[in-house]
Amino acid sequence: MVNDRSGIEPAGLPGDQGEDGSVTRIKDILRPLDFAAQGGSAILGFASDEGVRRNHGRPGAARGPAAIRNMLKRFPVHRPVSLYEAGDVACTEGDLEGSQDRLAEHIATLLGRDIRPVVLGGGHEIAYGSFLGLTKHLGDRLASTNVLIVNFDAHFDLRRAPRPNSGTPFRQIAELCAARGAAFRYLCFGISELANTSALFERADILGVEYRLDEEMRASALADIREMLQKRMASVDKIYLSIDLDVLPAGVAPGVSAPAARGVALEIIEDLVDEIVSSEKLALADIAELNPLLDRDDQTARIAARLAYRLAVGPRRAWRHP
Repeated sequence: MVNDRSGIEPAGLPGDQGEDGSVTRIKDILRPLDFAAQGGSAILGFASDEGVRRNHGRPGAARGPAAIRNMLKRFPVHRPVSLYEAGDVACTEGDLEGSQDRLAEHIATLLGRDIRPVVLGGGHEIAYGSFLGLTKHLGDRLASTNVLIVNFDAHFDLRRAPRPNSGTPFRQIAELCAARGAAFRYLCFGISELANTSALFERADILGVEYRLDEEMRASALADIREMLQKRMASVDKIYLSIDLDVLPAGVAPGVSAPAARGVALEIIEDLVDEIVSSEKLALADIAELNPLLDRDDQTARIAARLAYRLAVGPRRAWRHP
């Protein structure tokens, strides 16, 4: 999916050509990743729904990266930014574990160049590959680096299963941290009581997971939640952010395998995502569970692209002129 459009297409979209001033859009600044790339952000796809299949969900998330990119490339750019296209890692022949390893290698390479990966899924099995990439980058420094995992999700994804799937990634991460002598700092926003068994709540308590239920994620509580998040971020060195789109209400994000009966409002999620980006501690982020086969008028893809834009470019409030 790497396309070099330099000198081929005019800036903007066809409807922009009569405008005065800049009409630059993401498609105009997105550059192929090369060996000289340093700094900025990179869009990396994880075309997999094998974990969803193993978790008895509805397949189709492997098409997610293409759908998100299609929306993202149209968004306007309001400031200079370095943004690279890093292509896709695909899961073929059901080899989820191998594809997670390949994803991790790509992420480690990007982090080694001081490039922030924004990874587009793909099922939430993406999370283990993402964190594995961070561990490969940190190497022996993992145990001494305070890493905070923030997950916007209706589910803990701490399941036990015979094989890894989209419901197991954070249990796998907890086990990886334990094996490497690293602390497991897991903060989850939007947990649904009706989407997690008592066994999962007990496992979360045993692992020291901090969470807020979907019904607690109200606008009236946002200031308190934001303050709590700021305190957690102040105590760590790096942040890994994962956004499962099923944290949103089903009417807002229908294009997911397991739509939420309640969910968390988009404006609350965006506010907290902006806090994380503005902390300057965000190492990498991923967006999971977009299923274009279940979407309506690309509604969920547009939301995913909107979130990806904030992660790759940053919230406007963080850089606009006073």
